Amino acid sequence: MSKQSLRIGIAGLGAVGLDVARRLIDGVIPGMTLTAVAVRDADKARRALPQIGDLIALRTLETLADDCDVVVECLPPALFRDIAIPVIDKGRIFMPLSAAQLLHNGDLVERAKAAGARIIVPTGALIGFDAVRAAAEGTIHSVDMVTRKPPAGLEGAPYLTGRGLSVIGVKEPTKVFEGSAREGAKGFPANVNVAAALSLAGIGPDRTRLQIWADPTVTRNTHTITVDADAMRFTMTIENVPSENPRTGKSVAPSTIAALRGLVSELKIGS
Repeated sequence: MSKQSLRIGIAGLGAVGLDVARRLIDGVIPGMTLTAVAVRDADKARRALPQIGDLIALRTLETLADDCDVVVECLPPALFRDIAIPVIDKGRIFMPLSAAQLLHNGDLVERAKAAGARIIVPTGALIGFDAVRAAAEGTIHSVDMVTRKPPAGLEGAPYLTGRGLSVIGVKEPTKVFEGSAREGAKGFPANVNVAAALSLAGIGPDRTRLQIWADPTVTRNTHTITVDADAMRFTMTIENVPSENPRTGKSVAPSTIAALRGLVSELKIGS
């Protein structure tokens, strides 16, 4: 008996959402179909994806999950709950790319449990989640993360604007934040989804320590993570090429495709 194709919905067609949509349209994952999208600018979306209105339905955030099994969130942080709640309440699989928002919306996990929904966060711009999750089955003593980004990728973050700061024009590496992952997610909501996801995989957002540097010497978004646990100690570094949106790396879209593939693949490698 052939399996029924999983119906995918995408909320938001920015740099990442559009990349994911095009890959799905190209049929990179057998057993998955891009069924619907929800966007703020319908005309712009149709220009980017002519299939909208024909093969792909145009929906609102509230109705996107009506005919989708999985919804991928690619929206500005302010719209996170607008998509999360209807998807979860309909018992669907919710795949948020704005992982930092989960730190401020902890009620969604219990809501998903009550509705029979699932929340799956793709690896995104970070490596080593399998190792962190394995370490969390024992005792993790500490998790430290240092993020270095070209200044343009940090400009306009609420933490900076609230202090009247700008990083445009800095001439040398400058540390702009040090604190917990929870504090970092609040101050840099578009920049540190990786730190939020790391904290959720490990010892939580209050014990995960984070530094953020505006670094004009780097051209890639660079993350270095050090984990000290009873079963292992490891350090890992990844350098992500920025996408069209300098706050987001090019690795996010293929990571999302890999997470979707894991939902239907007969062979899945890694935990």
